[in-house]
Parts: sequence; structure tokens; C-alpha cells
Amino acid sequence: MPKTANINVRVDPDLKARVEKLYGSFGLSVTDAINIFLHVSLMEGGLPFKVRQPRYNAETEAAIEETRKIMDGSIPAKRYASVDDMKPSILL
Repeated sequence: MPKTANINVRVDPDLKARVEKLYGSFGLSVTDAINIFLHVSLMEGGLPFKVRQPRYNAETEAAIEETRKIMDGSIPAKRYASVDDMKPSILL
């Protein structure tokens, strides 16, 4: 019987790079992290966290969507010459 088995998973390349950096900061590989997840799943008898939909209000959802568009270059980020120039555009 082989000592290991393969699991092939397709993920977004950016996500892969980000988790490699995150887990690397703990001295872990993505494979190590997946093995930990699987072992904890067995100990818990299911997923080791609650699965639920995030509940954000409409304003937060809009801000998240705007941030995603800025990050992917769909829209430009707002820029200001000074804090005083920015103040009218923020809610206090």
C-alpha cells in the first residue's frame, strides 16, 4: 500500500500564491495545511468550522465590490491631494 495518495485541486493562481505565502510564514506548505485540515476534519467529524453565508448590509457589500473592482483594475482608486480634499467624501 502506498504511503501517500494524490488529491488534485484546481484553484485560482492568485489564491494559491497568497496561501503559499501565508502558510509559508508558519513554516508550512499548502500540502501540510491540507493534511492538517483533513486530520482536524476527522477529529471533528465534519468541517472544522461553521459553514454559513456572510451577512453584510448593502453598504458593506457595495464597498466590497468596489474594492474588488479597484484591485482587478476595472475602476481606478480615488486619489486626493490632501486630507482636507478627502474629508467631504467620507462619512463621519
